[in-house]
Amino acid sequence: MTIPARRSVREDTSWVLTPLLDLPHVIHAAVISGDGLIEGRSPELKRDAAEGVAAMLSALQGAARTTTAAFAGTYEARLRQTVIESDHGWVLAIPAGENTTLAVFAGPDVNMGVVTHHMQVQVASLGAKVMSSPPRDTTST
Repeated sequence: MTIPARRSVREDTSWVLTPLLDLPHVIHAAVISGDGLIEGRSPELKRDAAEGVAAMLSALQGAARTTTAAFAGTYEARLRQTVIESDHGWVLAIPAGENTTLAVFAGPDVNMGVVTHHMQVQVASLGAKVMSSPPRDTTST
């Protein structure tokens, strides 16, 4: 059995995280593709942890879209943000172009409004083209 190679972290998306990591109570940040791959991560977020975050957040985003569509009665509903609260803090995730999500993990005392504003600023400053990652090729060779 062959173990698939890990996809490398794209350095060109990691730099977008720096301004977010400078905000009070922000612990980690990541750029995640829609198919659950890590595209960029904060320096202190270990690779294995980042890959787990990417996979679970991708699944969560899919579940959130499906749940919203079911409640709204239309599949045209688009997510604006996904928020998770725990006793360890907050996970905030927003779309960052086609097939890409920007996610932040922050402590319990974070000002969510400030963080989500800065997340939107980062996404807007980069533009959808820079932050978009193409879907993985799933055709077999």
